[in-house]
Amino acid sequence: MLTIHDRGFARDCRGPSRREFLRVGSLGLGLSGLTLPGLLAARARAGEGSGAPQKAVVLLFLQGGPSQHETWDPKPEAPKEYRTHTDCIPTAHPGVQFCRYFPKLAAMAKDFTVLRNFASGNGGHTYEAVTTGGNPTKASLSAAAGYLGGTLTPSGLPKNVLVLAEAAQQDLKLGSNFETTALPTLTQTGSLGPQYQAFSPTGNSELKQAMTLTLPREQFDDRRQLLARFDAVRRSADRDGALARADKYQQQAFDIITGSTNPFDLSKEDPKTLALYDTSGLFKLEEATKWFDMKRASNLLGKQMLLARRLCEAGCGFVTVSDCGWDMHANNNSPKNMEGLKWLAPQVDHAVAAFLQDVKERGLSDKILLVVTGEMGRSPRLNGNGGREHHGDLTPLLIAGGGLKMGQVIGKSDSLGAKPATHAYKPSHLFATVMNFLLDVPQLRLRPELNRDLMAAIDSEKVIRELF
Repeated sequence: MLTIHDRGFARDCRGPSRREFLRVGSLGLGLSGLTLPGLLAARARAGEGSGAPQKAVVLLFLQGGPSQHETWDPKPEAPKEYRTHTDCIPTAHPGVQFCRYFPKLAAMAKDFTVLRNFASGNGGHTYEAVTTGGNPTKASLSAAAGYLGGTLTPSGLPKNVLVLAEAAQQDLKLGSNFETTALPTLTQTGSLGPQYQAFSPTGNSELKQAMTLTLPREQFDDRRQLLARFDAVRRSADRDGALARADKYQQQAFDIITGSTNPFDLSKEDPKTLALYDTSGLFKLEEATKWFDMKRASNLLGKQMLLARRLCEAGCGFVTVSDCGWDMHANNNSPKNMEGLKWLAPQVDHAVAAFLQDVKERGLSDKILLVVTGEMGRSPRLNGNGGREHHGDLTPLLIAGGGLKMGQVIGKSDSLGAKPATHAYKPSHLFATVMNFLLDVPQLRLRPELNRDLMAAIDSEKVIRELF
């Protein structure tokens, strides 16, 4: 994760600056003291460095407000002005239909659970209502996970990461609109503090700068060779294997600093896996982004989901994936008749299906919980342009993996797809469900220093019961 820039230290007339010295010195590569290899070894002794995949959550957030009718609750029997304006297709569940944009997920319906009785209660373009679950700290799911479960993996990777489309293509330049303004609410830290912010590999965040090591590559390699010579001398006197174990942590430290284990580098991925996820050929980016409400849409969701899988496999605990462009009023800010869905919906179908297949083949289905939702749903009645307005009384929600009970359709909506017809689940229930999957809540209750309001928000009595 740490990046080496091939240039000398920042200097003044007295030589390397104190700031640069501290930055490098704090990552010293000796075998004792507060050094990176020493830290890795200490964490391994504490049972944190087993290498086994830990629990992780991937939140795929469809920004703008996905339509329940044009996703997984199409209402084919409703009057024409209410039901989905596209065809419906059967799923793996007899009698259950999805919108035709989701053929892959329809065939895989027993691998995930859809809620048809989830209501965000939110009618505007802010993501806080869903991601915080209304908890008093106003911290998002990702920030709360960092506060309660730690901010760094044993190898130094941030455990809370935001994957924008720009993370999948470094030279990507997307426009700005209301989604840009609302983006900070997706991973907001609330009163917990900025130290729990999500790491984004794009931009020039303070955390990203702190993970950059300014040290000439030649100087770094020289030091590595010097340490290796010392070890060769001492290894001959090693009787209990301690130095061999130390070598392992030293190598791990080198790998971290040189980026050879960088989960953000898709060039190290198997080409077949890249092809499995790739959504870039589904539509031309310029066709979507010419519309104001879709300026931040992209055709890179597949690679974003692949990055999410790689991050989870590397030990990241919470990955938020942003997919924009779902505000479908059909008012000339987006295409009439919700035509933008022909780009965005098949991309979600492809990317999510690839993710589910991939994690299953890797034996990670029980370790990774995938949540797909947005800040709200859309109005049940089509407007005069064939679009739908903001609507918080029913919101699409898909949950997969995590060892929870899959292959369900939980609850049902009314005949028009306007509101839940059975007990309504809210963001507070989703918040508690995610936290109870990810964390050992009974153990957390033994820690009196933790925020009581946040602990109350993750009470196990509030979870979505059918999943457990």
